[in-house]
Amino acid sequence: MATTLSDDAWIENWLSPDRFSTYLAAAGGARHRALDLYEWNAKLSAAFLHDLSHLEVGLRNACDRQLSAATVPGDTHWTDPATLRTLFPVVMRGRRGTGRLHDVNKTPRDNVERARLSAAATPQAPPLPGKTVAEIMFGFWTYLLADGHEKTIWVPYLHKAFPTGTDRNRLNASLAALRVFRNRVAHHENILSGSETERRRIVYVVRLLSVDALVHLQANSDVAAILATRP
Repeated sequence: MATTLSDDAWIENWLSPDRFSTYLAAAGGARHRALDLYEWNAKLSAAFLHDLSHLEVGLRNACDRQLSAATVPGDTHWTDPATLRTLFPVVMRGRRGTGRLHDVNKTPRDNVERARLSAAATPQAPPLPGKTVAEIMFGFWTYLLADGHEKTIWVPYLHKAFPTGTDRNRLNASLAALRVFRNRVAHHENILSGSETERRRIVYVVRLLSVDALVHLQANSDVAAILATRP
């Protein structure tokens, strides 16, 4: 039988004292307002997940289209082994602090190889390219815009997915911030501050990818409306 708690003591029992204390502080100690803030945060997070899902799908499809040009003879898609090794060759560098050598491209190769395994109907069957792309995590796509891939991926391929003159550094910084923000939202953390900035970052990236997609997103997004109703 569940424990019966008096008044609103269930809140800390359900959310944990540490989690609820964040909302209590934001509400100036007013418990009912703090709970209202928690509900508002949950609704805002759900709305952001909708917008972030649009961004992720659009970004990965844009990258996939451009990277297809990198496919080497004998492969059918850029996620196949030979092309993957061409795009992400073994590059040994010393780790900060220890100096110990490591392959800086091992992680992206591993990400794609795991996606290929998940996308194969059987261990013997070749993975479907579309399913492989869908299995690759958001972090992979954002890291493609990082400094280390400028000469090997951005210049020959990915810059074509964006308008002429797009500032890769600004785009990379925006996607890196959105990657962190997405993780916070996905793990039910508070987004009581900075959310308007993240909303603008989403708009910035989606506009670069497709003005038409941005019009659709803004017509179907609840983020701005929820931001305006903060308790």
